[in-house]
Amino acid sequence: MGSRLTEEQADFVAALRDFAKRECGTREQRDALTSGGREAHDPALYGRLADLGWLGVCLPEEYGGSGGGVADACLFLEETSYGMVPAGGFITTVIAAKAYEKFGTEQQRHEVLSGVVRGDVLSIAMSEPEAGSDVGALRCQARQEADGTWVIDGQKTWISNAHCAEHILLVARTGADKHGGLTMFHLPGGTAGVEIRRIDTMGGREVNDVFLTGVRLPADAVVGRVDGGWAQLMAGLNHERLFLAANMLGLARRVFDDTVAYVREREQFGRPVGSFQALRHRIADLATEIECTRLLVRETALDCDAQPEKLFPREASMAKLKATELAKRAALEGMQMMGGYGYTTEFDMERHLRAAVVSTVYGGTSEIQRDVIGKTLRAAFVAINVW
Repeated sequence: MGSRLTEEQADFVAALRDFAKRECGTREQRDALTSGGREAHDPALYGRLADLGWLGVCLPEEYGGSGGGVADACLFLEETSYGMVPAGGFITTVIAAKAYEKFGTEQQRHEVLSGVVRGDVLSIAMSEPEAGSDVGALRCQARQEADGTWVIDGQKTWISNAHCAEHILLVARTGADKHGGLTMFHLPGGTAGVEIRRIDTMGGREVNDVFLTGVRLPADAVVGRVDGGWAQLMAGLNHERLFLAANMLGLARRVFDDTVAYVREREQFGRPVGSFQALRHRIADLATEIECTRLLVRETALDCDAQPEKLFPREASMAKLKATELAKRAALEGMQMMGGYGYTTEFDMERHLRAAVVSTVYGGTSEIQRDVIGKTLRAAFVAINVW
């Protein structure tokens, strides 16, 4: 798709940009909405996005969504990130929603997806203190009693948006097999036995520890099939990695524009610092990298829409790797080009850096993404006996 959007998509992007400029276009507005940058999600503003019908951008019309695709969701994430809209709940919501759409029962889909369109936030509880990149090492245990009830005990950590989620998509161990013994569960917010403790980070308050003690869920709380969680997780990686990539693409664009605005105005030695070749070359490199990343993210999103049942592990991992590493690099370059002012809280650059740094860790580290890419390339080379 590159920069070529359909007329409907172009109108959607224009509307998102207008909303962002109107609702959070100034530093004062953003500070008020985010408690001075400590919160990534403002429920009231999120409700206005729901009223506009945008939160169901890629959900089926039968549940109140707009019937759009992955590419449309990526546009939403890119533009809200660029506009610094405090809608941090959407990223985990749209990832979890696609899992419910694909694997949930009709009752689960109706309850959860209709709620998403109305403004509900979803969270995904997968990582644990001893299981991050190695998902198969999960220990949170779910056992089924004679009456069919599931009893769950364990701890989850680094769980984004659990503190503001109406529903949590929980991954727990139901069998001994490392990968074949995982199951997804529908966990409503406020369920007895669930304790959520927020974790303060350099990026603000957006992740949590989740403790589950004797949590009881009905037999029909399973999302998909028992012991089928691993395959279901793998089937959703296209969406997760692409959505994270789109989010960081938007941030990289914002960092770039803020940097350019500063170096145009800041003068040293009698002229704008942006006129010096050293800075011009840095800016030229970042502009090129952003355009390459935009093409990669959007083309992969279109491929996913065109072939929804196909996995694109290489392309999705490339998009996530490229966009997150670019956002981190752009923020570091922006801070360097702004000098001491980039380090102050007077400007947004230090906030951009804090948001970008962690993106190369969550949703699969950059090392994991490179490993996935390398494995797919190895398969191609082995096939022709040159690896």
